[in-house]
Amino acid sequence: MAYTTSRRLNFGDCDPSGIAYFPSYLNILVGVYEEFFREIGLPWPEMISERRVGLPTITLDLAFKNPGFHGDLMDFTVKVVRIGNSSLDLEHEVRAGDRLLWTARQRLVATSLETHKACQWPDDMRAALTQHLEKNDAHDSAA
Repeated sequence: MAYTTSRRLNFGDCDPSGIAYFPSYLNILVGVYEEFFREIGLPWPEMISERRVGLPTITLDLAFKNPGFHGDLMDFTVKVVRIGNSSLDLEHEVRAGDRLLWTARQRLVATSLETHKACQWPDDMRAALTQHLEKNDAHDSAA
């Protein structure tokens, strides 16, 4: 089940011409998937400070389709498409109204903040993520 949320493209997110500055998109994206984790019961402050689990991005593939403009209300859709032993694959779609602005495929890896090495998903985290796993034959075969 996909997660959706919205963010406004603010003045500080744009270049002097009023078009989205692409590094700003990545900063906004991190806030979106941090919110997703909080909504499924896995708040980052607890994961980082108490559980000592980090979630670095190891791959990120973006495709820009249309420019975003200062003032656009961007609708983000986050899909969990694969859960590995320690990895998590997400797909992102960002729209402003009926305009597709960009898409992304991302892989996060659960890591121990003590060893800085990959670690298995704790059972409760895997269960929370699995509840949001997209049920799709194309993706199920890759898992």
